[in-house]
Amino acid sequence: MLTRVLGIDPGSRVTGYGVIDVDGSRLRYIASGSIRTTQGEFPDRLGEIYEGVLSLIHAHAPQEVAVEEVFLARNANSALKLGQARGAALAAVVTNRIQVNEYAARRVKQAVTGTGAATKQQVQHMVRVLLSLDGSPAGDAADALAIAICHINTRTPSL
Repeated sequence: MLTRVLGIDPGSRVTGYGVIDVDGSRLRYIASGSIRTTQGEFPDRLGEIYEGVLSLIHAHAPQEVAVEEVFLARNANSALKLGQARGAALAAVVTNRIQVNEYAARRVKQAVTGTGAATKQQVQHMVRVLLSLDGSPAGDAADALAIAICHINTRTPSL
């Protein structure tokens, strides 16, 4: 059964996204990119994230969404802003009554590269290989695609 999954890598300035179709064990790349907020006030940037995710949902009609969990940052203010950006993205998803699944960064890296300590470059490379892409997607988009792949691998038993 064909299922469309939207992966989201939230950030207060750049929120990565990736859309993948899965049919059995076959993955098909649909789209990826990033929502880049302006340099305006923080509440306005949160609105841009919400609107951007809403636009993605309307454009791609995913049945499931996978989002990276907030990690503990050294800077409490950064972690708070990241959590708020994540909340803006999640609000757009739940407003559309789409199932949300959350994954820790280590788990995403493990699912895509085989190690939870993988570098961004290793994640980009494996996303390229797993989706048979001609080139490596940008960092935030690659992370979002990896989140979607992690969800797909978690929800579907291995064959």
